[in-house]
Amino acid sequence: MGLIVTPVYAAVLTALYLALSARVVLRRVAADVSLGDGNDAALMARIRAHGNFAEYVPLALVLMMLAEMGLAPIWGVHLVGICLTAGRLAHALALNGVRAGVLRPLGMVLTFSALGIGAVLALPVWG
Repeated sequence: MGLIVTPVYAAVLTALYLALSARVVLRRVAADVSLGDGNDAALMARIRAHGNFAEYVPLALVLMMLAEMGLAPIWGVHLVGICLTAGRLAHALALNGVRAGVLRPLGMVLTFSALGIGAVLALPVWG
């Protein structure tokens, strides 16, 4: 058995998740909002970037690990990880005001690609 790659992507994505979490906390402090969004547009965007990340990444990582455990081609597992990481980064940047018209759709296409490819690779037909 070669290098296990899913934990590497999980670690990188965890760093991004922590950064998104910190941005929410910092905005909460600046806006003096302890619960909810306080109708603060910047806080709302940061909460959604964080929440959207939390909604998609766990399932994709589970699919990656299942694919890897099922002996799917390692290039396929990397493809899922690269699409997921790039997609989540693009989407997070877009929800925080960076080239939203380009990065948000790109982020979602990459994320959905990661999920679709991961689902196919997780099927127990590779080993």
